[in-house]
Amino acid sequence: MSGIQSALHPAGVQAEHIARLWDVFLWVSVVVYVVVLAFLAAALLRRRPEIVPNAVDPRVRSAVSIAASITVLTLLGLITASVFTSRSIASVPEAALQVGVYGRQWWWQVEYDDRDKSKRFSTANELTIPVGVPVTLHLQSSDVIHSFWVPNLHGKRDLIPGKRTTLTIRADKPGVYRGQCAEFCGYQHAKMALWVNAVPAVEYAQWVESSRRPSKVPSTPQERKGQQIFMSSPCPLCHTIQGTDANGKTAPDLTHFASRRSIAAGTLPNRRGFLAGWILDSQHVKPGNFMPPMVLEQGEVEPLVTYLESLR
Repeated sequence: MSGIQSALHPAGVQAEHIARLWDVFLWVSVVVYVVVLAFLAAALLRRRPEIVPNAVDPRVRSAVSIAASITVLTLLGLITASVFTSRSIASVPEAALQVGVYGRQWWWQVEYDDRDKSKRFSTANELTIPVGVPVTLHLQSSDVIHSFWVPNLHGKRDLIPGKRTTLTIRADKPGVYRGQCAEFCGYQHAKMALWVNAVPAVEYAQWVESSRRPSKVPSTPQERKGQQIFMSSPCPLCHTIQGTDANGKTAPDLTHFASRRSIAAGTLPNRRGFLAGWILDSQHVKPGNFMPPMVLEQGEVEPLVTYLESLR
């Protein structure tokens, strides 16, 4: 599940503007800190002059005036740099892609829009985008305040319940970038991660084409048995698997579940042993989530896991 998460390693134009502003604030703060310590040391080491009541040294008055002027000019410079950065971030080209991102407790639902409704599809906790193409994210929350933040690509943007907001990102370098909910949203706030997969345009087109297809039809007895176990359990009430009768809307879409790199919004790697543990007792892994423990008979776990692992 390795991925980059650092505002100091920008991979997009918006993040580069933010990183440059960070550098400006950092070095100005360093200079101010050093100068203040130097004057403090000089004041402590110098000989104390004889104190004359009601007398003000002209040199002190001049020094205070100069220091105040420099402080005002420094603050104005930082404000100017911040304003120009905000304008640079806001002046992005028109986005070629429109993607809906919904914050849930505690996972991310990602909807890929299209004028043709039959070509729309959904995934969870992973956002795949083409390199060099602006993507406008339409951010919404259906429960509490969340905050979408992928440090390598852009700054934070809050998701307020009942309010729709947008954020345009552009990845200029291929890679996997980790995002995180940056607003405390409840018990499992810390385990609400998101992966952004920035891939070349050709690879992205192939991914979209495969994502629009229904789920893989079980091809082995073990997979067929696993599908039967899944469909006879409470799972279809919450989850969707395109091409089956499972059409739940309150939990992540599992149509291509096996293609994802993690389980439970970045909590666990998507591997067989972790998946089995998550199915049997998700509350042990991520207490407070809305997936109840599964009650399975002996010999049902293996087929169910095998079926889920076939959904690519």
